[in-house]
Amino acid sequence: MGLMAVVYFEGRASHQMAAVVWVQITVSFFVFLLSAPSQAARLYTEDDPVTILTTDTLKQNVHNSSTAWLVQFYSSWCGHCIQYSPTWKALAGDVKDWEQAIRIGVLDCAHEKNFDICKEFEIHFYPTFRYFKAHGSNTDVGKTYRGPDRELQTVRQLMVNFLQNHTKQDWPSHCPPLEPYSSEDILTLLGHKSEQYTAVIVEDADSYVGREVILDLMPYQGVGVRRVLSSDKLLMDRLGVTDVPAAYLLHPNGTHGLMDAQKRLRFFFSSFLKLLPGVHRQNSAFLQNSAHSSSNGHKPTEEWKEFEKSKVYMADLESGLHYLLRVELATHHTLEGEELKAFKDFATVVAKLFPGRPSVVKLLETLLEWAVSLPLDKIPYDAVLDLVNNKMRISGLFLSDRVQWVGCQGSSVALRGYPCSLWMLFHVLTVQAAKRPDALANTALEDDPQAVLQTMRRYITTFFGCQECGRHFEEMAQESMGAIKTTDEAVLWLWRKHNQVNRRLAGSMSEDPLFPKTQWPTPDLCPTCHEERSGIHVWNEPTVLDFLKRHYGSANISPKYTLQPAPPAPPKDPPPPPMPPTQTQTPTPTFPLPRPLPSPAQHSPPWMSSLGQRAWGTTASLSSRCSPGGSSSVRSGRCRGRAWGPRGSRVWGLASASWPWGSPAWT
Repeated sequence: MGLMAVVYFEGRASHQMAAVVWVQITVSFFVFLLSAPSQAARLYTEDDPVTILTTDTLKQNVHNSSTAWLVQFYSSWCGHCIQYSPTWKALAGDVKDWEQAIRIGVLDCAHEKNFDICKEFEIHFYPTFRYFKAHGSNTDVGKTYRGPDRELQTVRQLMVNFLQNHTKQDWPSHCPPLEPYSSEDILTLLGHKSEQYTAVIVEDADSYVGREVILDLMPYQGVGVRRVLSSDKLLMDRLGVTDVPAAYLLHPNGTHGLMDAQKRLRFFFSSFLKLLPGVHRQNSAFLQNSAHSSSNGHKPTEEWKEFEKSKVYMADLESGLHYLLRVELATHHTLEGEELKAFKDFATVVAKLFPGRPSVVKLLETLLEWAVSLPLDKIPYDAVLDLVNNKMRISGLFLSDRVQWVGCQGSSVALRGYPCSLWMLFHVLTVQAAKRPDALANTALEDDPQAVLQTMRRYITTFFGCQECGRHFEEMAQESMGAIKTTDEAVLWLWRKHNQVNRRLAGSMSEDPLFPKTQWPTPDLCPTCHEERSGIHVWNEPTVLDFLKRHYGSANISPKYTLQPAPPAPPKDPPPPPMPPTQTQTPTPTFPLPRPLPSPAQHSPPWMSSLGQRAWGTTASLSSRCSPGGSSSVRSGRCRGRAWGPRGSRVWGLASASWPWGSPAWT
């Protein structure tokens, strides 16, 4: 990059002005150079699907490696390198599953510590792309790609060609064969049982689909992929293939037939195979743990529940709320300041938008009404727990205290579960906000299209137990959440970021091998959501938005597996029979008399003593449950009064069907 300024002036004053301009330009130039390292740090990060190489790690990675390498040597001040970085990241993400055969790396030659290694490898221009063969010698400096076309599909196909240029002696250790099979090799497999699926990709000789699908399925167990050429007419006739590319699937039980992958494209073939029953990503640690659990007589999971992946299950949403309110919040003994605000915002959003069962909605409404009406600047968590557990015994309030994962169940009790349900909950809430624009009226959130997302952001950074997850989510939020202008954009933003997280965590220890972290929705759920342009998979986002609104809409939430409240226990001691009238018996009054009220010292919970008289009401201050002074419910229009403390301050509990914590107030 060069910088030149030519300024023409006349006269002495003009010479002085020229000097000033020259100084300004010179200072700006050096400021740019000094800022280059910071730009480099932002160009590629550890969160990107590339391997960041340095002087200390380049040779040990590319020399005598079990895989081939494609390394971009770039400079952080190179404008083209900066512009090309999104394409390079997209390429690395597109071929992430190829890492056992060929890996993508980057090295910044503008970084001072990398000067010598770039000189040793004779890097003169930026960006420079070098291929390193597997099992290369310690003197290998790589082969430079000099082609003018650096589009993603072109480079991806060159990676395939580069792999096939290996010999048998230096072939990448874990790379499967990429050459086409003969008709004899395939026909002998028909009708025979095996331990895995076998997919046969039929294609023209110049097609890359088969080889790319083979590499896409490398990390997966339970399926093998082979390719044959369309010039083999005998095989074409035997398999009934008329158009190519096509996929033919041999099942483990010996049956076989053409594969219905919606569209005859690489992404659809690969996605279909990854989702076959019994096909899962290799994860040796998980398999060892599963074997260890089985050998010790312990079940790796609870009883399995059959479910449809095209449905959302209310049991998952309610289990997530249960864990959130009763377990995760319990780590915070007192809610105050930003924590209290985050809790109140969350209570507002779920009470207004959660499309749940009446008993759960009523509990959320009560929680919201209670939280926003408190005159205190901090509250103990035990008070929240008492209300969630309905210690006031308000009729019709119920949230199960049992975890019941369905669509979020994992192959191990340590996988999926709560994080899955939290994502699902906020997807549902963003869709509800988009479909019911007036739901947040009079909450101070009604004019904010980011209301649900900002609530999710504050909850995750404040309460979510995984701090690293919270850090990643905050980085995503800072990057682009502020640009959201409509509730529809909010729905799509959360979907994009969820897929981004799936892409980052694919193949990690937290991934459930039976539920691979794929880009969602998969083609079997929404084939029209997917398109391919110039060999690159792209999303049809208007179609995705329509799908999300249907999938997370109220009509698609199944009540199956939800738990019902237990029926009330019968009274232990039946009331005594009425006494026969006598001449000395006191006449029965014609109106009910109030029972003596219990004292706070006798019936208040332990946390109440720290709040004092301010948070406790008196008998005389109870307002009528359905008087004009009573408050109406948040959504359902129920009428109930409030208990008031000294000088009119509201007490902790609501005067409802019974006295707080179970002691009856009136007969």
